[in-house]
Amino acid sequence: MIDGLDDLCARALAEHGCASVSVAVAEGDRVVFARAYGLADVAARRTATPGTVYGLASITKAFTATAVCLAADDGLVDLDAPIGGSGPTPRQLLQHRGGYPAFYGFHYDDGPPPVDIARYRRLVREPGSDFEYSNIGYQDLGALVEAVTGQDLGGYLRERIAEPLQLSSFGYGAGYPAAARRYSADGRAYATCHTDHPAASAGWATARDVALFARTANRLLRPATVAAMFAAEPVNEQVGYGFGRVVSPGPGPVTHSHGGGMGGIATMMIDLPEHDTSVAVLTNCTDKSARDAVVAHLVGGIAAGFSNQQVNPITEQVRPMTLQPGAWAGEISTSEGDVPLRLTVLAEDQVEIRLADQPPAVVRAEATTRWDLRTSLQSQLPTGDARVNSPHLALELRVDGELLTGRASAYKDGDREGWLGAYLVHSCELRPCGQSR
Repeated sequence: MIDGLDDLCARALAEHGCASVSVAVAEGDRVVFARAYGLADVAARRTATPGTVYGLASITKAFTATAVCLAADDGLVDLDAPIGGSGPTPRQLLQHRGGYPAFYGFHYDDGPPPVDIARYRRLVREPGSDFEYSNIGYQDLGALVEAVTGQDLGGYLRERIAEPLQLSSFGYGAGYPAAARRYSADGRAYATCHTDHPAASAGWATARDVALFARTANRLLRPATVAAMFAAEPVNEQVGYGFGRVVSPGPGPVTHSHGGGMGGIATMMIDLPEHDTSVAVLTNCTDKSARDAVVAHLVGGIAAGFSNQQVNPITEQVRPMTLQPGAWAGEISTSEGDVPLRLTVLAEDQVEIRLADQPPAVVRAEATTRWDLRTSLQSQLPTGDARVNSPHLALELRVDGELLTGRASAYKDGDREGWLGAYLVHSCELRPCGQSR
């Protein structure tokens, strides 16, 4: 595991423009290895150390899920009772099967205003019916913990998880003093990031404490609750999603994991229960390439046969597009009203798209195991929310009788031209041209 790690980390940081990486390995109830490479703050020339704190991004979901389970063990939460009497259940939200759409929304000091998450908090499918990774669901879980315990989530996480496990570095919120500075894929330092879904993404810790959490958090819970946490609904052939954990029974070693990625953060937490060992890899760059190279080296050195596919809950595989040439017209439904959309399927996997009164654009399209047509283009959805910081449009549509139905998502394609903004999902329905609504 350790052989070649120094050279591998130095090479990965240089090749991928990543400022720093911190790694730790825990066995049993103690950390047996911790090392850091590179700079926690480039301008200040501050070296990363094993004591440097990093943003965790979506690894935070594992902490929030553990908090929900603690509340359930205390008799404060029924995992199978619909929240509010009619919504999804905590179990469904924990497994990203609550029926909410994908969403993220980031805003920054002295930057554009935030996008209101409430405008996108709506059910797009029957709860329990399908997997869709949703920060909205985890924010609802954080609110549930606060409601039943009477504590703010950050305080509850510290009192019930960080303190019993002796995770002295753990923090929760928009910022953390002296943490590793966050950098874009092309090396620009991020401003302080705020979000409307902190329960999904606002954790902070050292690699030491993340590895220790991964190895020991189960000890806080009743055995039946631990079993439920890892009873994962399948997402693809290799992995399922349990309660804040990606679960892979193989091929390869059994892994319980969660990754994190947002502006200036790429992180990974992996527990290997058959080896009584866990690994944490934290970086302060948006690009995940350095993280993935270090994860493959470390985990592959512990458990033969490991693949990065075991920690990646991909739900779709590309397939040939079989949609026949033709024209459809309809609308994208937004909180500000319907936006006209016309789509024409051309030959050789080309489509022409006309959004509202914008000029038409011809782009390539593909199909996936979930969608009959998927494409994206640089086209501004003309809503106030999308204009804040989401200049691209993605279409994901399936054949529904004579209709094409699905979603249109406004987003920003990476962070090379300004900070990441919001990912905004809207329903979309198109009809064959000449057919009325």
